[in-house]
Amino acid sequence: MLREFREFAVRGNVVDMAVGLVIGAAFGAIVTSLVNDVIMPPIGLLLGGVDFSNLFVVLKEGAKGPGPYATLADAKAASAVTMNIGVFINAIITFTIVAFAVFLVVKAVNAARRAPAPVPAAPTPSEQLLAEIRDLLKTR
Repeated sequence: MLREFREFAVRGNVVDMAVGLVIGAAFGAIVTSLVNDVIMPPIGLLLGGVDFSNLFVVLKEGAKGPGPYATLADAKAASAVTMNIGVFINAIITFTIVAFAVFLVVKAVNAARRAPAPVPAAPTPSEQLLAEIRDLLKTR
């Protein structure tokens, strides 16, 4: 059983999948940072200084302190029940970027897999001579 597991674990597809998962996790972290730290601040500035990470609706005030809460962290610290709209918007944008990147990778892999049509080989001298004879016989 141990031998079978070792054969399974070192099989090429499993190792490739593991590498893909590690790279995917790192890519996800980069995209999350891109959305939260680069894309959303200018959008929030254009919309009047809205910080999307702190865009939330209080459903129930917290037991540890009444609202209003300036930030989502303040609301969570007060144990308030919130609907985190800004976090959800950030997640949608992150998903869209990751999905588009995966689409581009799959498109590139599919394009690389398509082999160009083989170029037909040039006719041999014998075939050229036979073609000439055929063409001469057609003209007679």
